[in-house]
Amino acid sequence: MEVTGEVGDSLRALKNFKVHVLALVLTVLCETLGGRVIALPVGSIAFFPMLYALVLGFVIGLPRLRVLGRVDREDSGLLIDMAVMLLLARCGTLVGPGFYKIIGSGPALILQELGGIGTAICAVPIAVWLGLRREAIGAGHSVAREGNVGLISELYGLSSPEGRGVMGVYVLGAVFGSVIIGLLASAIASWGLMSVESLAMASGVGSVGMAAASVGALQALFPDKAEIIGAYGSAGSMLTGLVGLYASLFLVLPVSERIYGFCCGIRYGKKPEGGKEEAIS
Repeated sequence: MEVTGEVGDSLRALKNFKVHVLALVLTVLCETLGGRVIALPVGSIAFFPMLYALVLGFVIGLPRLRVLGRVDREDSGLLIDMAVMLLLARCGTLVGPGFYKIIGSGPALILQELGGIGTAICAVPIAVWLGLRREAIGAGHSVAREGNVGLISELYGLSSPEGRGVMGVYVLGAVFGSVIIGLLASAIASWGLMSVESLAMASGVGSVGMAAASVGALQALFPDKAEIIGAYGSAGSMLTGLVGLYASLFLVLPVSERIYGFCCGIRYGKKPEGGKEEAIS
């Protein structure tokens, strides 16, 4: 009997020999290259295997090169979802050994979720200035990872302007987010203005891939603190998944709506109401 639906797609992905071989080749190649730390006038940048894999995977996946077909790219996405489950389990094992050190940080891990307001304050006005309407709310309220996509889907629907906004940032974040956060974390760490523990904690933005990229960069710069960096990064990422969802629902999204309305009044001379902009009398 033929299995269809999501289960059938997953089974098809697991049997895609071509994708598995390419993933193995990329893994061996990137691990062979190893990590590199390059000193710059403004700090240091750490290059590490995951960063190489992201860039090479992006190049291989370009439709113009025709290395991967449409089905291969779909299967790759399904395999990533499966691999993330294993990565989350690995993150849990890192939190355990550093449990007491994490508890010693006090409310810092939870209070970092208030940083979502900063994302809305910075991103929503820029999105409106660039010409987005209600897409700005979905795109600017967070880093738009899986939990945020689910939240916007439930509140607005993915076919709505907010849904299009969050999905746009989700796709861009999947392609460029890990690269950017890895380079940013290593550059800021080399300045010495913040403790490596706080940077590791901030690496947990709600994306396992982004957190792994940032944590990997920090561990390359501070190998003597690799264990605690991994623990703080994993704990931050898990708390973002738990606390961050409620923070977005009850705090960040309402703030984003207010900021959007204020910016629309300045940009268009209109205020949003019921998902539409009405002229201010």
